[in-house]
Amino acid sequence: MTMGSNVSLAALSENVGSAIVSLGWSSPTGEGDADVSVLLLDAKGKVRSDADFYFYNNPVAADGSVQLLGKEPTADGSEDRISFDLTAVPADVERIVVAASRYEQARFAELDDLKVTLADAGGESLLRFVIDDPGPVSAIIFGELYRRAEDWKFRAVGQGYESGLAGLATDFGVDIEDDEADDETESGTAAGEEPAAAPAPEAPPQTTPLEAVPAPRPPADEEAAPKKRTARPRTAKKKVTLPRAPVKSLAENESWKSARLFPVSVLKSDREREMRATSVLLSVMAQVPEFGRRLTAAFGAPAGRMETFTEVSLPHGDTPRRPDGVIRVERAGKLWTALVETKTNGNALKADQVQAYMDIAARRGYEAVITLSNDVALEGSPLVDVKIDRRRKHQVALWHLSWAEVAHQAQMLIRHEGVGNAAHAWLLQELLHYLQHDNSGCHGFQNMGSAWVPVRNGIDDETLCQGDPRALEVVESWERLIRQVCLRLGGELGQKVLPAQRVRRGTDPGARRARLADQLCLEGRLQAELRVEGAPGLLTVNADLRTAKLRTSVEIPAPEQGYPLTWAKRLLRRLAEAPADLHVETLVEGDTGGPRGTLERLRPEPADLLPKDSATRITGFRLSLFKSMGSGRGSAESGFIRSVDDAVHRFYTSVVVHLDAPASGRAAAAAAAKERATV
Repeated sequence: MTMGSNVSLAALSENVGSAIVSLGWSSPTGEGDADVSVLLLDAKGKVRSDADFYFYNNPVAADGSVQLLGKEPTADGSEDRISFDLTAVPADVERIVVAASRYEQARFAELDDLKVTLADAGGESLLRFVIDDPGPVSAIIFGELYRRAEDWKFRAVGQGYESGLAGLATDFGVDIEDDEADDETESGTAAGEEPAAAPAPEAPPQTTPLEAVPAPRPPADEEAAPKKRTARPRTAKKKVTLPRAPVKSLAENESWKSARLFPVSVLKSDREREMRATSVLLSVMAQVPEFGRRLTAAFGAPAGRMETFTEVSLPHGDTPRRPDGVIRVERAGKLWTALVETKTNGNALKADQVQAYMDIAARRGYEAVITLSNDVALEGSPLVDVKIDRRRKHQVALWHLSWAEVAHQAQMLIRHEGVGNAAHAWLLQELLHYLQHDNSGCHGFQNMGSAWVPVRNGIDDETLCQGDPRALEVVESWERLIRQVCLRLGGELGQKVLPAQRVRRGTDPGARRARLADQLCLEGRLQAELRVEGAPGLLTVNADLRTAKLRTSVEIPAPEQGYPLTWAKRLLRRLAEAPADLHVETLVEGDTGGPRGTLERLRPEPADLLPKDSATRITGFRLSLFKSMGSGRGSAESGFIRSVDDAVHRFYTSVVVHLDAPASGRAAAAAAAKERATV
């Protein structure tokens, strides 16, 4: 689509009762990010109340019409997804604005590949709109859904705001409570434009640019009697709702074990584990609406009454099939149904089983088949190959969910975002305990595969050649491991943690992995970068298979103002609680490296971090921890997977947590002034 153009969703698909809108972007530095927001507008172009404003502190509509699903990594960067149940949108809502904003002094001109895509309920992509030149704005309206008679249409907008999230929301009638609101412009006009006098008419297809978005403010006499609002939305992040510290036990000694809702001690076989895990998960999904909706909305399910079933018998030729579970959601008399196939431990999904369920779902008019296992699906690399009959009028979507993702969503709700009541929190706590128990078989990705040992030995004795397919298997396993590490760290911190991939737009995932496999054969190293919200830089993980060492590191840019010695002293003060064996390296311009040393040696002599030549420009500092790498392919104590997970967790909690978050321009100037005053 082009800016200002519009299209009817019904003309693109017959399955548009619900839709998934995705906003995507990439960053040249790998550190840029933005937050999405949605506004429901009435015929006057205003929200009916502050509840019609959905953002990170208000992600789900009570009627299920809107749900912010969060971020997912892509080959180009990341994308933020939003689920819309268009059948549930109230009749007096005529427009749905989809926007994104950046925080502090960040601007969209610093990001690349800005785009919005829309997919139908079956997951099929219907449209795409690319914003080529966003300009120095801190908020953008990517597009909007709007009614025309009984149909929904989508308009490509691409309009920028200099006034940020608060200014954009205020312009649509939202009463914002924000500490930064006093510093932001509240005019709400788009960058370089004047507000129009009336709501925008429908633009002719593919031609006329949008004339007036957003709708103008009401006249002064209408503003004289503002509506009374019971609570204003806050743009500050929510805090943890449940304490991390466990309540003191009343047990006499450690041999007394708490009674669990979902016991695991009697599980003996894989079949028992699969049956128990499926029943436990589906029952909690049905009883905790926030959790059930969080997992199913990403698959196109509507918001409504959910029921779940296990061991259902469905006819299929001469032999009935028994999927591990069935999920049904009822909304306005319509049913959404998904079949569930579950695997635990290291058991792989079977293509013939999944194919049979896809065929059954297509014949019976079901919407989806969901596979659930410890494996992690990769972009462009499905876990099972199935044939989809495109001649069928009814299409079935195939989705995959990792047990690590299930545990992540449960932890985010009970530790950071909160749930409806104490009973729901307790149920999720019991589920999380079950998933994390050694006997449940639901531990997430836990095996680097059969190629791990031959590749490691081939690198050690220098016999591994480029093009060896086993190297590609190890690269794919490494990518799965890193995605899982991000889930675990993000669930622990309550922050966004995503893999950062610095690749060109449109790069084929398979070609990218093949290139990394060749690099592994030549250099004997696996490397990944993690983008952690609030961290001063990317967290880098480097596994050197030749030396059997893991290196976790982060680079901190040098302040724009102040004196180098002050920078060094301040950094070492911040790292007072960091491990003594932390390596600190000064980064300088040019190819030559700067001074370096362990924290233990540098603490008494901060000046040792400064180059001997005072004219050499310092660009930043690199902090690194080294750890022995596990050799086994599994997740045991001595395994590679456990060693990577432990290394990332230790580095963040002992080093990164003590560092300053990236400062805004104003905060950086104030800090520099304070430093100059103390020198």
